[in-house]
Amino acid sequence: MTTIVSGADSQTLAAALARELDVSLATAEYNRFPDGELLAAAPDFDDDRAIIVASTVSSDAHMELLQLQDAVREAGAEEVVTILPYMGYGRQDKAFEAGHPISARAVARAISTGADRVLTVTPHEEAVCEFFEPTATAVDAAGRLAEPLPDDLEDPVFLSPDAGAIELAETVRDAYGDGETDYFEKKRHSGTDVEITPSDVDVAGRDVVVADDIIATGSTMSESVAVLQERGVGRVFLTCVHPLLADNAVTKLSRAGVEAIYGTDTIERPMSDVSVAPSIAEHL
Repeated sequence: MTTIVSGADSQTLAAALARELDVSLATAEYNRFPDGELLAAAPDFDDDRAIIVASTVSSDAHMELLQLQDAVREAGAEEVVTILPYMGYGRQDKAFEAGHPISARAVARAISTGADRVLTVTPHEEAVCEFFEPTATAVDAAGRLAEPLPDDLEDPVFLSPDAGAIELAETVRDAYGDGETDYFEKKRHSGTDVEITPSDVDVAGRDVVVADDIIATGSTMSESVAVLQERGVGRVFLTCVHPLLADNAVTKLSRAGVEAIYGTDTIERPMSDVSVAPSIAEHL
């Protein structure tokens, strides 16, 4: 039998996945000691197979996950499947400067010690799956991004922020059923310095859907939207798998003229309009 255990930041998705798989959902507990140390426990767990659903959106979430993996194993789980709807530190897949860590590798190694199998949803770089032992499974949830889009898009254009993400834009377009695809040229000079070169697509009077795997601070995306506004775009919609939207990202994007932001429940935000539970369930 299988029981799902949720990290503190993934309770909505864990519940959706339990319904999708028709399995039980354990009640996890999350506490903090007076010295600041965390305690994540699963006192209700009593099964042979544990599926832990935990987006590692913070360092605390990473520690919770490691503790939950250990807790279910201690409770007798013979198999532990770890679902990372959002893999924190996953974008640091190489050393940007001498002496820097490959943080994705470091966290993957730690998580691997407590899991028999790992799945992660639409990683920024699929190569990070190879840092896990055994290799993690990448779950593609891009097709679900078309679900919350309006049905009346005017001659739509589906744009990705760079050439590397064009397949994501094509997947969303195909799921929507109509439209053209293109991308922005984006050159990253450092972790914070990004240069955007506009694409040549004609957006005048047309609705544009910018599709990305993650929206973090919104700075690069707001610059992209500003370019579209200069070209007389119609409505602009943003859709992403991981709506991290840190700090004042929503404000920046709204000021840039974004009509709406749609994301999934890999990260629980007010704009998490669609669940990736069905995509995950296909791999379980």
